[in-house]
Order: sequence, then structure tokens, then C-alpha cells
Amino acid sequence: MAENNKNNKDQLEDISEIKDKKIQIPKELPILMLRDIVVFPYMVIPLFVGRDKSKKAIDHSLASHRMILLLTQRHMETEEPKREDVYEVGTVALIMRMLKLPDARVRILAQGLVRAKITGLDEDKPYYSAGVEVINEPEGAAKSIEIEALVRNARSGLEKASSLGKDIPPEVMILASNIEEPGRLADLTAANLELKVNEAQRILEIADPSTRLKKVYELLTRELELLDVQSKISSEAKGEMDKLQKQYFLRQQMKAIQKELGEGSEIQEEIKSYQDQMKKLKVSQEVQEELEKQIKRLSQMHPESAETAVVRNYLDWMFALPWNKSTVDNLELKSAKVILDEDHYGLDKLKERILEYLGVRKLSKKIKGPILCFVGPPGVGKTSLGRSIARALGRKFIRISLGGVRDEAEIRGHRRTYVGALPGKIIQGLRRVGSDNPVFMMDEVDKIGADFRGDPSSALLEVLDPEQNYSFRDHYLGVPFDLSKVMFITTANLLDPIQPAFRDRMEVLRLPGYTEEEKLQIALRHLVPKQLEENALDEKLISFTPGAIKKIISLYTREAGVRNLEREIASVCRKVARKVAEGKKKLTKIASKSLESYLGPPKVFKDQLLKKDQVGVATGLAWTATGGEILFVETTKMKGKGALSLTGSLGDVMKESAQAGLSYAKAHANELGIKSHVFSQNDFHIHIPEGAIPKDGPSAGVTIAASLISVCSDLKVKWDVAMTGEITLRGNVLPVGGIKEKVLAAQRAGVKTMILPLANKKDLIDIPKKAKKEMQFIFVEEVNEVFKHALVKNATQKSKS
Repeated sequence: MAENNKNNKDQLEDISEIKDKKIQIPKELPILMLRDIVVFPYMVIPLFVGRDKSKKAIDHSLASHRMILLLTQRHMETEEPKREDVYEVGTVALIMRMLKLPDARVRILAQGLVRAKITGLDEDKPYYSAGVEVINEPEGAAKSIEIEALVRNARSGLEKASSLGKDIPPEVMILASNIEEPGRLADLTAANLELKVNEAQRILEIADPSTRLKKVYELLTRELELLDVQSKISSEAKGEMDKLQKQYFLRQQMKAIQKELGEGSEIQEEIKSYQDQMKKLKVSQEVQEELEKQIKRLSQMHPESAETAVVRNYLDWMFALPWNKSTVDNLELKSAKVILDEDHYGLDKLKERILEYLGVRKLSKKIKGPILCFVGPPGVGKTSLGRSIARALGRKFIRISLGGVRDEAEIRGHRRTYVGALPGKIIQGLRRVGSDNPVFMMDEVDKIGADFRGDPSSALLEVLDPEQNYSFRDHYLGVPFDLSKVMFITTANLLDPIQPAFRDRMEVLRLPGYTEEEKLQIALRHLVPKQLEENALDEKLISFTPGAIKKIISLYTREAGVRNLEREIASVCRKVARKVAEGKKKLTKIASKSLESYLGPPKVFKDQLLKKDQVGVATGLAWTATGGEILFVETTKMKGKGALSLTGSLGDVMKESAQAGLSYAKAHANELGIKSHVFSQNDFHIHIPEGAIPKDGPSAGVTIAASLISVCSDLKVKWDVAMTGEITLRGNVLPVGGIKEKVLAAQRAGVKTMILPLANKKDLIDIPKKAKKEMQFIFVEEVNEVFKHALVKNATQKSKS
């Protein structure tokens, strides 16, 4: 058996001298049968021989002239070929080397010499042999232009075939460029075209060099066309390949690569896990399509690429969100009321609103979550009330602080194009609690900022609009999420900084502050037990008397809430805890008399009224962020020309109120019993103490007028009367705000009579019953009525009246 194992480097053998050597070809030669190859003259090729007859033919050749005839079988499967099983024309070759292999085969290196034709086949010998007739090529023929053109075309064709990807060694290209004979060039070209056996045999049987080169060039041209088409197909295959076939091909390649790298199993398990979760998920069609798209993308990615981590993170977020996962509401109104009362004292209006929502929720399951805004000073319990509402409803509670937030992406999330992108705080909170109907509290909405990165307040308009938030679209998720079941609660200290459109979305509930009695109850029920627990104390080691708590409230804190009150109680508890740690385990009773030994001297001065009636000093009331306060308006006159001076860090509105009061006094001097020369011969100075504190607002109008009229008419102002209201030039008294806080401040100071605008009578509904009992309320429409009740009449005026 002979098989081909081409070694192109062997073609570098010096075959240029074969033609010059006058080699005598014997009349009879041993034959080596070839199965699937045709050997051309001047071709050097290694052959592996396995058949016994072929090995004996080689032995005979090596023992004599080293020549052998290489004949190709018509059918390679034939083991014992006959005369009709072989072609008649073959190549006489010279055996250059021979090597016996361990597997009993023989390897020879043969060099083709000339074409030869067999005249008969002897099959009786131990090896095949035959009479041979050498086929000589015509010599000495002049080269025509046609032959020269054929030679050049053949050379350029080989070069083009090499450039199109044909595997032609550089050594062959060098040989081709140096060969001038058309016959040898034809044989060299044919040997490197990888022709079929029958095509190569036909070339071998053509004796005329020019005819042979023409035929070879035809085959070379066909090969070039095939190579050109193959190149086009390869370049266009990516675009024209069927989508499913392409995906299958790439997927199989990816699997093979992953298998080699040992990386395939982990990501496949992840994809299978995502697909299993997908089957259990109850989401809209849009969300489902997006998830399927991202899972397919993940399956086509390399496990270590950065994009894979982005897609995996996105899918983790999507599957972790509470799609249609809700907690069951506690619809028992009585138990909800008990919980609200346990956690907070007072705040009846807010509790009533929550119970109303629960009542409607019990009757209808389609009700949308309310959007409440708790407005009040610091420390009144806005945040803790939200937590208490969640407990009463049986819902989960989320709290985020929006103070100082300036980036819109904090609400709507970052787009996935950014490295480290995440959803906004809304979606993050929902994932954290695992429910789509929690109580979601947003603290400090009045302190939201805005800059070039966007306005978070505007982004919240969609979140807090019941008509829009059922399809809230976070930038990171890219699909709608239903927020309509969420109960949103926002908190703020002031309403003014909140954007009007944003404020319009919310139902505002005010927490103005606590009365002294409410603070006392809050301290006894909540603050003291909490601090005893935090400081590892119990009722056997420390006790607070109500008097001590009241003293802390009035002399150590000044606030609308109870935050500082809790700090002062904590300070007392820490000092007692130190004594206990030192071994003094007796009951320590905190009374009002012993309080200074724990907290030091009083930190604030209680608002105190004047002890007697005075001319030019009227008691007014002001609203602050920490509650209400009393203030005194002092007026004096001095020799001058009617100028008005205002001091005490007064704002424009308060200055205008003073000017309006003076103008009214001048216009109605006769009615008020004021001599006309008083205004022309005197200057007036109005001062409001605590000058370092800025003051503004219209509510001090009646107080300034009363103080001014008192000076002009030399009538004293009653010391236990406080007043508030805005005045006009016509003498009308207009309503003002903050009535509850002002009344509570007056009560703390010991005011007995309170003068209020008639339009504010409706606000008494918010006043605690205790304050209503202790104080007398006078409602006025005109400033003359204020003077009547606030000024002390002298004996002359009494006799006239």
C-alpha cells in the first residue's frame, strides 16, 4: 500500500539537473501501486508502503537500478489490482531514500523522472512488474508568444491563488518563477492544485508541453474562480447566515470555549435559575419581554466580561422586587386605634384620618394609597408617627431622608449606561422590605435641593400622583412598576420651601406642637420608660415626680416638640445610673426641688408677664418654628417733630404695621381722646425686646397700635391681656395664623384674657379644653374694640362714660 504524506520542503531537492543527466530507463520495471495520488515528473514525495508486493518491488528496485514505476489505481479500495484496475500511464521514479518503520511499513522518498506507459502487466512474480515505454516530450521547439503568455499567466495564477488563501508554499512560488519550460511548469502547477485523481491522471497522460500547460491553466482558472467565490461567500456569510443557524453555531462555539475554560457550568446554572424564577413571576407582558430579552443576552455573553456583570445585576434587581407581593392589612379599626394610642399621646386629628382610611379600605379593596404630608416643628413625632401607622395597618415601614438630595437620579434611578448604576431610593426601599404596599415615609421634603443634575421635587411629582404612580418608570428598570398601593407619608418643618405643584399632590396634616400638659403625659408614658430601659434602670432605682417633669418642660426646654425634653430626662438618668454603678442602689426620687442638682440652673427663662399695668407696654404673641411665644411692644415719646423710630430687628411687614398704627392714631385722634399737638411736638420710638432675634409678620399690628395709643393718651395697658391681629388704615382687625401655638404660649405665661380677630374664632376648635377654661377670649373686628378691652380707663374717662 502506498499513501501520500506531502512534505512540500522536499520539493526543494535539486531537480534541475535531472534533465541534464542521461539516465537510461530499463525496458522492464517493478511497479508501486498508488491508491489516491498521481505523481508527476520532477516531483519529490514521501510514500508509505504497506502491501507485501509493493515492499518486494522496492527491494528489487534498490537491489538493481533504484528505479520504479509509479502507477495509480482506478479504485483505491482494490487490494489486488489487475491490469484493468490501473491506469496505463505513470511516472518512472528514482528511490532516493528508504526507511523501515516499527509497524512493518516502509517509508521511501521518491523523485519523479519521466512519463512512461506500460506495455503489459506481469502479476505472477512476487511483485508487480511491467514493460515500460518512455513518453518523450518534443525538444528544441521555438517558444511562441502564445506559450510565453501561457507561462506568465500560469505564474500569475499561482500568485493569485496564493493570495486568495490557497496553501502554496513559498518555495514552490520561487521554483515557478524560475522555470521556463512549459511542461515542467505545467507539472509543478498541477502537483499543487490538489486535483482529483482522474483530473491529475489526464494531465499526466498529455505529452505535449504546450497542450498540457493550456489544460493546467484551464484547471488553474477554474480553481481561481472557486477561490474567489469562496472568499466572497466567507465575507458575506456573517450577514447572510440564517439567524437561527447563526445563533446555534455561535452558541455551540461558546459552549465549546466555555467547556475548555471550565466556565460554562456556572453561568448556565444562573440562566436556568433565572428561567425558573421567570415561570413563577406574575408580571405584565412588557416586564416579561424585557426579562426574557436580558436572559437571552446573558446566555450569549462571556462570564468574565463587564457587560455580563451589568446584566446579571439588573436581573437580580428585577427578580428581587416585590411584583404583586402585598402584606395583609389589619382592618380591625379598634385594634388599630389601640396601637395608635399606645404609641402617641394626643394627635387626634391624625389618628382620625388614619382610621378613616382603614374604614374605607375595609369597604373597598380598590382604594389608592393616601399621600399625607406631616408639617410641624422638629421633635413633635412626625417620623415615629409614620412608624406607628405602619404598625397599626400591619404593613412594613420604609423611611428615607430627602434632606439635601439634589440629584434627580436619587428618585428615578440611574440609567444602565453608567458604571455602578442603581435604581432610585423608591425602588431600593421596596426591594428592601419585599412588599408593594408598605408605609413609605419621606423625611425633610422641604429641604430638597436642585441643581444642574435635575430637580428631585419634580421627579417626585410622578411618585406622589395617584393618577400616575401606578406605572412609575425607574430609569434603571426601564419598565413600569405599580406604586399605587404604597401609602406615602412625607414630613416637613415648613410648607413654604416646598414647590407648589409638589405641595398640591399631598394632603397636609399639621402637627403644631404639644401643650405643657401633653408634654407631661408624653414624658410619663413614653420618654421616661424609654430612658430607664436605655440606661439599664428600673422603677426601683429612679422615679420622676410630675412636678419635676413640669419644671424640666418650662425651665430647661423651649420647643414645640419633646426632643430636648427627652435629652434632659436622659441626662438625669445617666447621673443616677452612675450612682448605681458606684454601689448606691437605693431609690432616687427626682423632685422639682432636687432637679437643679442634676441639671444645673435653668437654661431658659419662662415667658413672664408684667406684674402691673404700664403705659406704652403691650403684650403681643408671635409664632415661631418651635411654637408660640409672647413678646412685648414698648413705645415711648419724646420732644420732637413727629418722627417714628423702630428698633428690635423688625422686618418690613412689622414696620409697615407700626406706620399704619401711627397713621390711624393721627386720623382718629379726636375719637381716641388724643390732643392733636401730641403728634407734631413729639417723636415716637417703638422697640420690641430681644433685638438680636429677627421679627416679622402682620400679627403684631394690634399690639403696636395699642402700645402707641397708650403712650399718646397716657392710658395704661392691662398687664394680663395679650393680643394678636393685623390692622388696616381703616381700623379693621384681620385674621392671622398660628392661633393654637399663640394661645398655648399665652397660657404658659399666665395670660388671663386673649384678644383675637373675630375671623379666628373658628380656630378655637383646636385649642385644648384646659386652655379654654383658664382663659377668656375676646373677638374683635375693629381696633377700637381692642383699645376698649386692653387699655385701663382713668377716673375722668370713667366719669364721662
